Amino acid sequence: MDKGWIKLHRSIQEHWLFQEKRTFSKFEAWVDMIMMANHKNNKFLLGNELIEVKRGSFITSELKLMDRWNWSKTKVRNFLNLLESESMIIKVPDSKKTTIKIVKYELYQSDETIEKPEKDQQKTIEEPEKNHGGTSKELRKDTNKNEKNVKNDKNIYINIVEYLNQKANKNFKYTTKKTQSLINTRLKEKFAIDDFIKVIDIKCSQWLGTDMEKYLRPETLFGNKFEGYLNENIHQGKQQQQYQNKQYNQPKKTKFHNFEQRTDKYSEDALESIVERKREEHLRKLREKKREEYHEYRPKI
Repeated sequence: MDKGWIKLHRSIQEHWLFQEKRTFSKFEAWVDMIMMANHKNNKFLLGNELIEVKRGSFITSELKLMDRWNWSKTKVRNFLNLLESESMIIKVPDSKKTTIKIVKYELYQSDETIEKPEKDQQKTIEEPEKNHGGTSKELRKDTNKNEKNVKNDKNIYINIVEYLNQKANKNFKYTTKKTQSLINTRLKEKFAIDDFIKVIDIKCSQWLGTDMEKYLRPETLFGNKFEGYLNENIHQGKQQQQYQNKQYNQPKKTKFHNFEQRTDKYSEDALESIVERKREEHLRKLREKKREEYHEYRPKI
């Protein structure tokens, strides 16, 4: 039961069952995002700005998703961050909107994906009896045919190369023969599409903003060092690391940290002593003032 697929038309969103007021599960929210994504490139007017939305992407906001899924803002934000960390979406927020791209949209919605399962299923039903006594030569022929199908599946190239372009801000072509050859080689070695996504994430985290950024390219990432890259760790982003360094280097906050004067050259004990001395001095002056006022206004006998 875990094989095969179903067609789910976007018109399901108009059905009374779908429109029932409820709190969405994470699965429902994920399917809803796939259905919200544009099935072709589109443009729409946002204020006075003409926005182009690519196939597999859609424009939304946290507030809209909160209302649509009946979730809190924190839950929406954590869910989107989770999907992004799993390389399922790419989120690009700005002051007016949030653009969300479904990373593997071509695999979910490709026209080829619609046609191939039916053909493959029929082939699976018919071939066991026909080929039960097949020779090793026939089996080898089938294997070669499967490898050819992998080569010809351009959707795999599109997903991998487009993801690299998004993450590294590049403009590589998925049609380049060298790139396709490298991807095919790794696929023959039993690496999955998710492995390509992970390698891109890892090396972008390490090389973006450094002298190594120029090597964020297919011939480097998908070459002979692919497996080594796959087993490395994602580095913290440069901005996040700078922020943490800044936080680490700041002096420890005390109850005196809001004072306007510079206090970082004193220890907390020294500051306590200064405050106590100032307090005693203030109280002494108050007592002297009260004493003077008493003598000044004391009735004369």
